[in-house]
Formats: sequence, C-alpha cells, structure tokens
Amino acid sequence: MTLRLGLGLPQMAQYDPGHAVPEVARAAEEIGYDSVWVFERTVLPRDPLEGLYGIDGVPWPDLYRACADPLVTLTLAAAVTDRVRLGSSVLVSGLHAPFPFACTLATLDAASGGRVLAGLGTGWSRDEYRAAGVTGFADRGAQLDELLDVCAAVWGPDPVAYRGAYTEIAPASVGPKPARPIPVYLAGAGGRALERVARRADGWLPAHLTGERLRAQLARLTAAAERHGRTAGALDVCLRVGAEPTGKPLPERDRPPYRGSHDQIVEDLAGAAAAGAHEVLLDVQTHCRDAAELTDRAAGLYAAVRAAGL
Repeated sequence: MTLRLGLGLPQMAQYDPGHAVPEVARAAEEIGYDSVWVFERTVLPRDPLEGLYGIDGVPWPDLYRACADPLVTLTLAAAVTDRVRLGSSVLVSGLHAPFPFACTLATLDAASGGRVLAGLGTGWSRDEYRAAGVTGFADRGAQLDELLDVCAAVWGPDPVAYRGAYTEIAPASVGPKPARPIPVYLAGAGGRALERVARRADGWLPAHLTGERLRAQLARLTAAAERHGRTAGALDVCLRVGAEPTGKPLPERDRPPYRGSHDQIVEDLAGAAAAGAHEVLLDVQTHCRDAAELTDRAAGLYAAVRAAGL
C-alpha cells in the first residue's frame, strides 16, 4: 500500500493566515498530498504552570506564540480545495464545549463534501485548560469521552437527545448533518489513552516516533484492540512528524529522526511505514520563513518520497 502523505498547514506566528493558509492548501492539493492538517495551541504563558508537555523545567518554545485557530484554518483550506482531507492532530477536547464543537465539525464536513477527520486528544497544558474555562484539567479524560458521545448524537439522526455530566440536549433537530460519518482519530500513548483508542477510535494519531518505537506502541494498541473485540486492521494509523530537510546529509550518529537530507528523511519514513504507519503527516512549517518556502520544501519532500516508491 502506498504511504499516504499529509501536510501541516501554516499556523505559526511568521505566517499571515489569510494568505498563507489558502496558498499552502491549494499547493498541497496540486502537489499530490492526500490531506492537510492543523494542531491546537492557544497560549504561550510567560510563567507557565508546568514545562513543555507537562515536564518540569522544559521551556515552552517561542514558536507557539500566536498560533492560528485550527478550525478557522481548516475552513480557509476547505474553501480553496476539492480533494484533500481536512485533519487535526490534534484538537484538545477539553478546550471545547462538546455541543457547539460537534455542530461546527458537522457544518465543516457538510460544506467540504465529507472531507473532515476529527483528530482529538486530551492535551497536556494546565495553562490552556485554565484559559479556556470549559472543564477542569483533572476531568479531561471523562470530558473527552462525553464529547465523543455528544458528537455521535449530534452527527446521527434527529431527534438528537443527550444527558451527561457536561452536556444536556433536550430532544431536538440539529443540523446540518455531516456529509458522511466523520472518522474520529485519537491521540495518546499512555495506558488509558491507548485503551480509549482501542475502544472508540477509527484511527490513532501517534507523534514523532521512529519506526522502532512506533512498532512497539502499535503492538500495545493491537493487544488492547483485540481485548475489545477489534483487529489491528480496524484502526488507521497516521503518524505526525516534524520534518526538517537540511539540503545535505547529517552525520547519522547525532541525527534527530526526520531531519537531514531527503534521502535520510525518506529512510526514516520507510521505517515508519514498515512499522505500521498508513499515513504520515509532514509538518515542515517550524523552520520556514513564509508560505513560499513551506510550499517549496513540501514539494521537494513529496517528490523524494514518491521517487523512492513509498
């Protein structure tokens, strides 16, 4: 099976979203990418409650300053494309009230002709949860479960009715409906998160893993899926990687994964595909100055991957 390729849309502070997002989205479709993707970061705290990814002492990078809203970004991309799927890796569930969130995704899917992939996770930032004021950080797992239930109800037939800890919908008509059942992809690597993927998801969203590490985690997920009466083949696997083509080879001993020459990055991608990735989301926006440079790097990587037969 050919490895599907996705491209991260420009959301960081160096990009003007009104111009950069449509430009890159159109280019991605013309180049041949299968999908375009967004992520979600809402604040860059000056005095964070905890370090990056919840790790004490690890500073937040300045690249998180002024990240464009992911749902607005996807809407801009949807308006100028016809084919590419519109994914999120990931939207932080606890920052969104379940009912309006479900309605927004349904409208975007209907408007785009059934191209939305709902990629969700619980996130790691207490600062973002505090700023959103939707739910408590400690309740993030339970809130994600309820959000998934609400989405299933809203996206299903009328009358819609639901009662949970955070949401109550009296029997009502709710529309527009999605153009087709929206696939739900979930992130996570811990035990509870993988169990939720195994129970509830159409796909899994690992991030920044090499082939060896991906294979090990996918084995855990496969075992969990089997405990819930599912097979590994029931879950799509889309791996997000921060790719940085350098134009020349880097010494292998000190080379970070997915960084270096096109040949080195392609070798890493081949390892991920062999380990079980069906799709790889290439996010190259971090080290680009503008949309033109991002498009150029995206085109070069795409050509290199396809030339290698992946």
